[in-house]
Amino acid sequence: MKRLTKLEDLFLGLLAFYLFLALPVAWWWFFVLILVPDVSMVGYLFGPGTGALVYNLVHHRAVTIGLYILGGIFGLPWVQAAALIGFAHSSFDRALGYGLKYGDSFQHTHLGMIGRAARD
Repeated sequence: MKRLTKLEDLFLGLLAFYLFLALPVAWWWFFVLILVPDVSMVGYLFGPGTGALVYNLVHHRAVTIGLYILGGIFGLPWVQAAALIGFAHSSFDRALGYGLKYGDSFQHTHLGMIGRAARD
């Protein structure tokens, strides 16, 4: 089952790229900006609780879907592009086993422990 959900997340990321291609934005911006959502890890400078809150806000796919819809309503293709990049990034993260964070540590995700914590 785990492999199947990872495959699903991979295809959700690919779907986001496909939808990105329909926007009036150069396709290469997708690849230039795909890692930008990880800047949200700066929240961990203020502790694990704040870090998890900021990280989860940026990596939550419902937030990116909402932004995509708002971008469509207001005719803002760059907002839609940013939303699709965030959606794809989060989907690819989950395909690699990285999930939303709990407030106790960066390694504790909704998909299980990551990094050294997973090996201990």
